[in-house]
Amino acid sequence: MEPQDTSSLIMNPTKETYDLLGRYFDTLNRKLFGDELPRALVTLQRKNKSYGFFASKRFGREDGHYSDEIALNPAHFRDRSLSAILATLAHEMVHQWQCHYGRPSDRGYHNREWAAKMKEIGLQPTSTGEEGGKETGYKVHHLVIPGGPFEKAARRIEGGGHVIPWVELPAVKPQAKDLRAGEEGPPQTRSGERLKYVCTVEGCTEHVRGRAGQQPLCQGFPPEGKDHAPAPMVPEVPSQTAAT
Repeated sequence: MEPQDTSSLIMNPTKETYDLLGRYFDTLNRKLFGDELPRALVTLQRKNKSYGFFASKRFGREDGHYSDEIALNPAHFRDRSLSAILATLAHEMVHQWQCHYGRPSDRGYHNREWAAKMKEIGLQPTSTGEEGGKETGYKVHHLVIPGGPFEKAARRIEGGGHVIPWVELPAVKPQAKDLRAGEEGPPQTRSGERLKYVCTVEGCTEHVRGRAGQQPLCQGFPPEGKDHAPAPMVPEVPSQTAAT
């Protein structure tokens, strides 16, 4: 009997990730905002075409206390530097600062007050993502100002050996089957019909239901208790009964 791998029981991905994000918030709050921002609930949220967002008083407790939310999109952690992720966090913290101490515009407009605070902490607003872009508008990105407060704070964090511990794995596309030898292809379905997807690792019986065209990834939990590396899942091909 093979010895059980207990390393996965010791790991705590939730605590590792959220504790670190909380420390990043505290460090930037101290270095860039003089500790004047109330602690926000930093969450991981996937929002299409967005690195992050801010929401005022998004959470509340039974005792009447409220918390702002600053969300970061984990889909971009793998292909962005820690400095870039921290810049997004600082960008949203400026929105939080303006919510508590300034006058934010309606409907997410980035106004001149917000732009001035961004430059004060060392981030240059730009509507194009490049130098010379407008500093105000509905969709405004930022550039790091060399030698500014943010760059110094980010370098201090990076110098401590910090990294985002858990990043999203790239999607693995199933290899296309060669149908020239008469092999059965994936089942043809009507739009919206749900398929049964099965793991491509031999011996793994994991399966999920999903729409046609999806690319689920099996994390590997077969009945015998042996894990395997993340592997693609493909639509199950129904067995065919020979005609008589």
